[in-house]
Amino acid sequence: RRPAHQIRLKPRYKMASELATANSATSDVASAQVRTVQDDFRGRFFYVLRRWPLLPIAIVILLVGMTVLAPWVAPFGEEEINLRGRGAPPFWYTEWYAENPRLETRYILGADHLGRDVLTRIMYGGRVSLTVAAISLVIGISIGSALGLVSGYFGGLFDEIMMRLVDVWNALPFLLIAILAAITVGQSVPLLLALLSLASWAGSVRNVRAETLTLKTREYVAASKVAGGSNIRIMIKHITPNVINTIVVLATLRVGGLILTEASLSYLGAGVPSNIPTWGNMVSDGQGYLNSGEWWISVFPGTAILMVVMSVNFIGDWLRDRFDPRLRQL
Repeated sequence: RRPAHQIRLKPRYKMASELATANSATSDVASAQVRTVQDDFRGRFFYVLRRWPLLPIAIVILLVGMTVLAPWVAPFGEEEINLRGRGAPPFWYTEWYAENPRLETRYILGADHLGRDVLTRIMYGGRVSLTVAAISLVIGISIGSALGLVSGYFGGLFDEIMMRLVDVWNALPFLLIAILAAITVGQSVPLLLALLSLASWAGSVRNVRAETLTLKTREYVAASKVAGGSNIRIMIKHITPNVINTIVVLATLRVGGLILTEASLSYLGAGVPSNIPTWGNMVSDGQGYLNSGEWWISVFPGTAILMVVMSVNFIGDWLRDRFDPRLRQL
């Protein structure tokens, strides 16, 4: 027989081993649970990134917020001039600021040839550019959608005349017409609104007309006619709500083009008067100083145009995929 002390030690050794094994198993389970939670979070995060255009939305909110809050967040006044800061580079050019100690402050994105802060002018210039694009978009899309709705619903001679009118307008050189109008009438904001409205109405006529041609053959439209509904009531109550999605997508996709058109016209001297800061005017003003190394006068306003146009186009593509069942992503 074994001694009594060996009999007592054996169960204790076995219990310690089992405890260590249980702790190891518990640790493995906890690690597996942590990895599962991390993988689940990572999967949900990338799913949201694929499902929603978060980055374009954030860029649009940032730029629009900067323009709206410009009077409160801008570091300088809209037309504040500091001759000591003429051609001052962005703040990371520390050597230039060290060589010019008399300059009281550093410009975040640099200054132009008159010592005006580029960041401040981008904020105030965005207010004009975005406002002009938004107003002309609403006017143009409203007129084009109404004409497309009436043309598709009634058809006949009016439909034929409208389609030929759209063809003629699309064949005209819009840029030459805008420059001729600016030379004849003079640069002004109302003229620019009229030109941009004319540039945006034709694109929505065909799309809304195509949707209306399909919708007017549906059973609920026929039932409304049998019940005595007038043509105006049918177009307003039954067809218009079903083409709103198409109109919203068209409007979103047209925003970027209108901003580029406004910037191009301002750059060519056919848009907003040069004394009013806009992104296009700023790019035009800085063109002559690119060879002297003052690239920031044109590059930063051009970057703002690029960011807002690309972001709005991405949002428009996402809306089209969401509203169109044939393109909807799972």
